[in-house]
Amino acid sequence: MAVQSTPRKPQDSLRSAVLRLLRTFNRQSKRARLIATVALTLAVISSGWGGHQLLKRRSEDKAQGRRLLRRNSGLRGKDGSRTIFVPYRNSTAKVVIYPTKPTSFDAHRRLFLNPPRAAGLSDGQPALQVPPPNTKPGLNIAFLHQFLSLLSIMIPHWNSKESGLLLSQGVFLLLRTYLSLVVTRLDGEIVRDLVAGNGRGFLWGLVKWCGIGGFASYTNAAIKFLQSKVSIAFRTRLTRYIHDLYLNDNLNYYKVLNLDGGIGQGIDQYICNDLTLFTNSAASLYSSIGKPLVDLCVFNYQLFRSLGPLGCTGLLANYIITATALRRLSPPFGKLKAVENRREGDFRLLHSKLITNAEEVAFYGGADIEKVFLDASFKDLTTWMEGIYRLKIRYNMLEDFVVKYSWSAFGYLITSLPVFLPEWSGLGNTPEPAFPSSSSPSLNPQHTRMQSFITNKRLMLSLADAGSRMMYSLKDLSELAGHTSRVYSLISTLHRVHANAYTPPRHTSPEQFSLSDVHGTVQKGYDGIRLENCPLIAPASLHQLPGSPLTEPLTFTLPAGAHTLISGSNGSGKSSIARVVAGLWPTYRGLVSRPRQIGADGIMFLPQRPYLSIGTLRDQVIYPHSEIDMRESSRNDRDLTRVLEAVRLGYLPDREGGWDARREWKDVLSGGEKQRMAFARLVYHEPRFAVIDEGTSAVSSDVEGLLYETCKRRGVTVVVMSTRVGLKRYCDWNLTLGLEGDEVREDGGDGDDSEEEEEPLLPGWSFDRIGTVEERVGVEREVQALREKLGRVEEWRRRKEEIERELARVWVSGEEEELPPPAYLEEKEEEVE
Repeated sequence: MAVQSTPRKPQDSLRSAVLRLLRTFNRQSKRARLIATVALTLAVISSGWGGHQLLKRRSEDKAQGRRLLRRNSGLRGKDGSRTIFVPYRNSTAKVVIYPTKPTSFDAHRRLFLNPPRAAGLSDGQPALQVPPPNTKPGLNIAFLHQFLSLLSIMIPHWNSKESGLLLSQGVFLLLRTYLSLVVTRLDGEIVRDLVAGNGRGFLWGLVKWCGIGGFASYTNAAIKFLQSKVSIAFRTRLTRYIHDLYLNDNLNYYKVLNLDGGIGQGIDQYICNDLTLFTNSAASLYSSIGKPLVDLCVFNYQLFRSLGPLGCTGLLANYIITATALRRLSPPFGKLKAVENRREGDFRLLHSKLITNAEEVAFYGGADIEKVFLDASFKDLTTWMEGIYRLKIRYNMLEDFVVKYSWSAFGYLITSLPVFLPEWSGLGNTPEPAFPSSSSPSLNPQHTRMQSFITNKRLMLSLADAGSRMMYSLKDLSELAGHTSRVYSLISTLHRVHANAYTPPRHTSPEQFSLSDVHGTVQKGYDGIRLENCPLIAPASLHQLPGSPLTEPLTFTLPAGAHTLISGSNGSGKSSIARVVAGLWPTYRGLVSRPRQIGADGIMFLPQRPYLSIGTLRDQVIYPHSEIDMRESSRNDRDLTRVLEAVRLGYLPDREGGWDARREWKDVLSGGEKQRMAFARLVYHEPRFAVIDEGTSAVSSDVEGLLYETCKRRGVTVVVMSTRVGLKRYCDWNLTLGLEGDEVREDGGDGDDSEEEEEPLLPGWSFDRIGTVEERVGVEREVQALREKLGRVEEWRRRKEEIERELARVWVSGEEEELPPPAYLEEKEEEVE
């Protein structure tokens, strides 16, 4: 009985749907139609207004972005975030930077300073340096702990951007594995149809091959793109984390180089190069290991269906044996890569020093010796790299032979089992293809066997490719271990400096005046500068011997308005006082009191070398403020013009092209202009105290007096460090360092006179008021002492001649008379006469 079909209603066209909607609308009441019309009108108006506001807001954001980009500025959020604008194509892109929370640093500190004992980086107790210097990078538990610690920074939580990128990449990796299986089946069908002479099936297979190839190409490109995005996301997380830990109020950027010394002087190599290599290797690890693992599981399952348990067991045994052999014969690439990165950093550091001090080297004519240093460093680097390449040649020869040729030969042997030994394959006498075909079911057994062989061969080649990538990934893992050790050492050093975690080893006492022996107190919030029994000691790093005091412990107080000159010979400790007060050097003993903040109503320091940052002319005047801070303090460019006029630099905006001009300011400004720019910052910030270290050495005397008087009129208490006695006219007090013997005043340090311990006396100091009777008496006493010394010059000259005559006489053993002088001396004396 034939099946009776039921006619279907034709689908409604758009016109009929609109007409039906209108009929429904007309059947409604007048009130309902009015409400619907008003609602539709309001919806259209609100949509148009909202779109207009959206376009207007975007236009305002772009204009603001271009303005802030030109001024090197941004926006600051209430949560501490900072919004900056960066160039992007023909416009600007907005980037929001969120600071790392202090609780995150506290949570990560135990991972980097107190790792578990099982990690092999410590004995379970806080160590002086983590990881220890003798830790060798490699594939071990220490590497696993280091990588997981860094991974907790790169992927902070499961719903982060990095998690989404990794999930998307995982989907594409699974899709590529599925496409590989489809291509494997399609390859067998095409060869089968070609051998069978099935032209229609062959052409249709080619069409499907091209279609799948296009989709597979997109998948491969998407995987590489996502891998690059993951690498950038990892690097962004780590770089911002390191910057927050490196640049903060704790002055870690100074202490990590000048106090700790755990990573040497090449921290730029760690942040710029090693961090990039680590993130690239970590991002590629997901695809280079995850994809081969999935392929191994899927392809082994498909081959098990085709070859049976015997073939699958042979394949697994082959993988285990070859992987073990290659693992044992593999050189320590992790350690070799870490040493290469360190020597690369040393070579880069020499170039950086030459760029920074190019003018000084040119004045000395030191090009030849600098070339010797650079050539020697480059020779060490190339020799080490050549040694690594020689090891790689031997290892690559063995690896390529095992992975490409021995595995292929073994694969041909395994794929022949269904042909020669069908009963051993576990599938009976008829070999079953891994992917049964739905077309051409009437093909003979020879064609089916051909399809099965081609499919199994393709699966075997794909399996060999996955296994080879797994073998290659072991070498990549070794190099990743080297990069991981470098980045982990950097972050652990920053955490140690940030937390001041310098604990001596167990059962030992800290060396005197080492980083573990800091017992002084720093008080912030004091309205003045005060030192009580505070020694000046140059700090030593972890691998150096502790320093010794430069002078007797200092005790003095500088209240507001006490303008002071700190004088003394070179090396007496003038700049050391500024370093101790600023917190650059630790306070080993005693008490240091200073204002709380840097800048307005606080304290500022002017170093010997004026620093000029990158950016606009405006940025040079308001440094260390940004334009955001300037606007928040209700300042504008007119105020900055008055600041420059106060220090005789009012011509700079016109000469350089305005406040938004960008120059290489350290090369544009002269030495005197640089020092006056430093005083312009003082005038702009108006701190209560200013510590000036040789701040007017390149300024004329008339402008020098103007600068100091301008600061004093604005309520700035100046503390000047200089060897020039003429600066006393601008100060009220004089702190003299490096005094010896009877030069030490009663209020200065005079050593320990006890006879129990005969230690060398330290240089003393004195703190006197300028212009007092005591000072005049002291000057007169010093002048009188100099006159007495000048009066004894003739006596000392005669005594010198007597000593020279006695030394010139030669006595012969056994003779009573002295040996006469040589003839050339007699001739010389006659010529002199």
